[in-house]
Amino acid sequence: MGGVAVDTDAGGVKAPDGGWGWVVLAGCFVITGFSYAFPKAVSVFFKELIKEFGVGYSDTAWISSILLAMLYGTGPLCSILVNRFGCRPVMMVGGLFASLGMILASFATSIIHIYLTAGVITGLGLALNFQPSLIMLNRYFSEKRPLANGLSAAGSPVALCCLSPLGQVLQYQYGWRGGFLILGGILLNCCVCGALMKPLVPHKTPKELGEDNDKDGEEKKKKPKAKLLDFSVFKDCGFVIYTVAASIMVLGLFVPPVFVVSYAKELGNEDTKSALLLTILGFIDIFARPTCGVIAGLKWVRPRCVYLFSFAMIFNGTTDLIGSQAKDYSSLVVFCIFFGVSYGMVGALQFEVLMAIVGTEKFSSAIGLVLLMEAIAVLVGPPGAGWLLDATKNYMCVFLLAGSEVVLAALVLASCNFLFIKTKPSEPTDKLESIAVTEDTKTETACSKPVETSDEEEKGAREEQEKETKKDAMKELKEEDERDKEDVDDARPKSVTVDSQAVERFLKEPQPNGSMATSPETCL
Repeated sequence: MGGVAVDTDAGGVKAPDGGWGWVVLAGCFVITGFSYAFPKAVSVFFKELIKEFGVGYSDTAWISSILLAMLYGTGPLCSILVNRFGCRPVMMVGGLFASLGMILASFATSIIHIYLTAGVITGLGLALNFQPSLIMLNRYFSEKRPLANGLSAAGSPVALCCLSPLGQVLQYQYGWRGGFLILGGILLNCCVCGALMKPLVPHKTPKELGEDNDKDGEEKKKKPKAKLLDFSVFKDCGFVIYTVAASIMVLGLFVPPVFVVSYAKELGNEDTKSALLLTILGFIDIFARPTCGVIAGLKWVRPRCVYLFSFAMIFNGTTDLIGSQAKDYSSLVVFCIFFGVSYGMVGALQFEVLMAIVGTEKFSSAIGLVLLMEAIAVLVGPPGAGWLLDATKNYMCVFLLAGSEVVLAALVLASCNFLFIKTKPSEPTDKLESIAVTEDTKTETACSKPVETSDEEEKGAREEQEKETKKDAMKELKEEDERDKEDVDDARPKSVTVDSQAVERFLKEPQPNGSMATSPETCL
């Protein structure tokens, strides 16, 4: 395929920061919305499924859990497929899987069938769309990447505000089977979004293409086979710190949205009034994500986006800790407003920070491994909070635990980043720094490197150097040819001229006996 080489190596192509990138951003917006909002949107059908199959609420809740587990846990598989086939084909096949799962689920005769179709197949399809969309966004944007990440992340709350009411309408009009069938058709739009992910191709003139043919052939012979899953990212200390912090964060990040409605009902509020809290949270989240993206892109803030991310987590965790003391509905409304702001900040920054740490080339492998680690935390966090609630019968303990976990993650990220990630004195202060453990263990600063100096830039520099070397060699060959021609021309006439001049000088010079040579015969 034509896009495979670009997907695996990016060919040293500079991110356009616009142009077709805005179309790619629109596709990422839709994909992010489907990926994060769909597991929550299908929950509106749970009551009908309970009546249909005679199961409990905990049984139907496994549908959303399996969807999220597939979205996070199949990260390494997505990385391998992207590195092998490219982003566009993987996303289009993923869109077919996502749609097929919901269509098959509409014919289910047991809850197990729902697990396998709507859970496993649809979850795999969404995962095959979500991760490649982030990879393409990273390749199309560099200077404007924080803003692009913020706008893309805003797709989650927007889709949630749209899909949940749509699911209720479909359930009322067509039942759960008809609703699943229509949602399956809607998920075919993932294929359209995948088709928009045009690989970046370096622009070359016909003359440049002709000159590079021989060199490209030699490079292809010498170039080693690309890794399908690059585990060398674990040598990067910055990546390890991020992975540990993100795993701790996910333990408590998703707990408040799951329990806030039940918390409101526990305080004696009506169902509709309690459900309004999620609407408030989502509405604030819509504006918080792009706003945070703009802030993260500021010249002074961007080199320190890791600390901004840490602040966002501390803000979120502190909100949970204070919200645990809420005693009435108005207090929960205030909690949801501040939680929406902090939750949006975390959502806008989490992948921006990862992109800044590992760079473009290794991002496809890095995000897969990070999502795999987070999948474990996703499966432990909300169920663990539920067990704590069953044991204590107190929502305050649940919110305190969630807030403590998020604050701990922020402290781990900020403190380790401050202690282990150093800035080189010779480098400008506006460059992000990340720790990388290199093979040279003799230097104490072997764990520091500028994030912006990526392998692509090094390859581009090597290619430019090779081009200059090739031009110098061609120039030297031309100069040698010209010198050879001059030597051939000089061999005939100039030899006679030199001899005659020597004779004339000899004739004018005084002889040892004091006489002058008057003829050529005299010198003989």
